[in-house]
Amino acid sequence: QIWESTKDHYDEKSRRLLAAAMAKAFGHGGLDLTNKITGVNKASIRLGINQLNGKMEIRDGQQRREGGGRKRITEIHPQITSQLEKLVSPETKGDPERTLLWTTRSTRNLAEELTNNGFPVSSRTVCDLLSLLGYSLQANIKTIEGQPVCDRDSQFEHINDRVKKFQDRNQPVISVDAKKKDNIGNYRNNGKEYCPKGAPRKVNTYDFKDKNLGIAIPYGIYDIARNAGWVNVGISRNTAEFAVESIRRWWRDMGSVVYPDATELLTVADGGGSNGSRVGLWKAELQKLSNETGLSIGVSHFPHGTSKWDKIEHRLFSFISQNWRGKPLETLMTVVSLIENTRTKTGLTVKCVLDTSLYEKGKKITDEEMNGLNLNKDDFHGEWNYTLRPNYRDSF
Repeated sequence: QIWESTKDHYDEKSRRLLAAAMAKAFGHGGLDLTNKITGVNKASIRLGINQLNGKMEIRDGQQRREGGGRKRITEIHPQITSQLEKLVSPETKGDPERTLLWTTRSTRNLAEELTNNGFPVSSRTVCDLLSLLGYSLQANIKTIEGQPVCDRDSQFEHINDRVKKFQDRNQPVISVDAKKKDNIGNYRNNGKEYCPKGAPRKVNTYDFKDKNLGIAIPYGIYDIARNAGWVNVGISRNTAEFAVESIRRWWRDMGSVVYPDATELLTVADGGGSNGSRVGLWKAELQKLSNETGLSIGVSHFPHGTSKWDKIEHRLFSFISQNWRGKPLETLMTVVSLIENTRTKTGLTVKCVLDTSLYEKGKKITDEEMNGLNLNKDDFHGEWNYTLRPNYRDSF
């Protein structure tokens, strides 16, 4: 408002210096902001800043007449902004033979396309025009959870209801999943940590697996009610057998201690991977665990493409990643120590153990073995929600 009410009382030089003063006052990003507010060309604002900083002389003397100088491209070609917006709009429909539809929307490509359409401009001018139109450089953002799944929201509600019923009966509820595997060695780990200035930690240039050091596969069990994590770090493969062995270890060393009167266990898992809803070995191994412990093991899967909703992702794994950010995972014990020392202000505690067993990939379960499971499907999406009860005749 101040600019609009005073600009007509200044000559060209004064307007340039006033715009430059505004840009300096705004600080970082002031050039772009001043350009949007005043409409003064960025090159003129830069000139004014240099003059105010004493880098260029402010000369007195003849002023260019009002309206002099090169006209704006929008005055020469009033349709250029609408033409440019058509080119960059994600909703643009057009001839599939047009090359721009199959190239990056860089300012160079946009300038070339506009020039071919009778609007000769440079890439720099295109950049200024895009800024005026409210466009900026944007990266992709991960927000779309795959293709829509039938009854997705209803399954979320079903899981919540099932969890609440178990907790009301003081029966344990766990969220389970495998974290991505990591190569062991002096490799780059995402994130930053404080180091002496100019002396960052040096790591290997390439991330090729070291056959002697191997890999780490953390499989997590998160006790939702107690805000407590258990992580079993494997060195072999992320199989269903490994997944259930991780749950077995949690129950033996932690679960049975804090839930001594439990008769049931609810396991919430995503829809794919080693604990996927279609993995027969996962169910067969859970049947073995049910037989061993006497627990009725309920399972609820998140629909495919919605695993980020699983509580273990944002209540356990995210904090583990924060705790070891920027630290090379040089040894398996480094992994175990970093995981076990993960803490949060809300009271998260984590226990971690190393699993050196070797798990065979590709194990199959026959139809006869599947039919022998004491598996009871829920009425609502039994492929996602089911319970494995002890099959005592198989325990002897």
